[in-house]
Amino acid sequence: MPSDQATWIISAPQDGDSEGLVQELQYKFQQQLRSFDKNNITQFVIPAFKVGTLGDLVNLSEELPKQDTYFTQTTARIVETIRSLLNNDPNKVPQHTQVNDRSIDEYLQSWKWNEGRYIVHRSLKEILDGLNGEMSSIDNVMKSKLNNYNLAKGTLTQIQRKKTYVVFLGFDLSGAMLMKNYPPSGPGYDSGTLAVRSLADIVPREACIEGSEYLETLFVAIPKNSVKDWKSKYERLTNMVVPRSSTQITTDDDYTLFSVVIFKRVHDEFAQKCRENKFVLRDFTFSEEDLIRQREEQRTTEISERELWTELLRLARTNFSEAYQILVHLKVVRLFVESVLRYGLPAQYLGVLIKPDPKQTKKILGLLMSHLSYLKSRSQSSKITKSTGKESKDEEELGGEWQALMEEEMFDFVLFEIPWITTEV
Repeated sequence: MPSDQATWIISAPQDGDSEGLVQELQYKFQQQLRSFDKNNITQFVIPAFKVGTLGDLVNLSEELPKQDTYFTQTTARIVETIRSLLNNDPNKVPQHTQVNDRSIDEYLQSWKWNEGRYIVHRSLKEILDGLNGEMSSIDNVMKSKLNNYNLAKGTLTQIQRKKTYVVFLGFDLSGAMLMKNYPPSGPGYDSGTLAVRSLADIVPREACIEGSEYLETLFVAIPKNSVKDWKSKYERLTNMVVPRSSTQITTDDDYTLFSVVIFKRVHDEFAQKCRENKFVLRDFTFSEEDLIRQREEQRTTEISERELWTELLRLARTNFSEAYQILVHLKVVRLFVESVLRYGLPAQYLGVLIKPDPKQTKKILGLLMSHLSYLKSRSQSSKITKSTGKESKDEEELGGEWQALMEEEMFDFVLFEIPWITTEV
């Protein structure tokens, strides 16, 4: 059963029997399928490639599925990169997954072989080597650029983690603080509470006593429901706490940050009393040099990350357009090769493109099988069936290669799928 998340391309020998085929299918589908758009069936030209020998065609038929898978996966990875860069925004992703500034449907419905880029009169092997070389180049460039961007993004994340990577969980029975590491969240990663986040951008210089031989300023994060308790207790937590020295610095949803001045000699005792009372003593020393350095490092890294983001998105958009065209050209080559093996010579075939309605896939396939049943008698490979796997005497020398060709689902006509790579299933 063909996928309902793909556009189908089929072929038929170009002769008197196929005249008006597209119009007949359009009429039949509109008559028997509810709300079917006739524009979802279009005709395209399958180039008259150089056929080569039967052995060459069989070898290509064996190799093409591998290239098809690689091309599809490479193109899909580009789409995933675009989605990731755009946070999967449904309004923006389609703008960056176009082919030559057209939607995929518009590109396919007016598809033509790019003769200027892929010379038809070359051998099929040369054409495929060219397609494979272009796709490999795109794949390598994308991997390199994505790696560079991920390195820059990782560096920026590490800088931001210094601010909000530790989460305060509470206290154990001995009064020691319980902490746990978590990855940052949000664009700025500044979601940590005052109990854990960096104070470098919060505490002003004037809140600190600097250069004193005896005094020091400490900073304590007080749970919101304990602020009154702090105000009434802090002067008596230990000896040698400067009276009325506690000043509120800032507050958030969970904590209020206070400063307090004490004598250095009681630092350890004061810290122990804070633990006992569930007050979170922050380890912070104001350094303007460190603050400037940290801000500059983050600013530089943010600029670098943003520049690489822009470059990668631009490259992904361009390479998606290129990769998708290469993929479709490969599909047409595969359609041609299988058509020669199925229908034989002359190698002149009519191509039909169908975009199925996912809700009516079975009906569409049934109508196709009914309308194109006349092609069964034209099949050169119908002597070999999936049910028996037997070979005719004429093809006996091809052995297992012909058997491999029969492993895929067979219809009376040649059908391949161009997956809706940009559609999330």
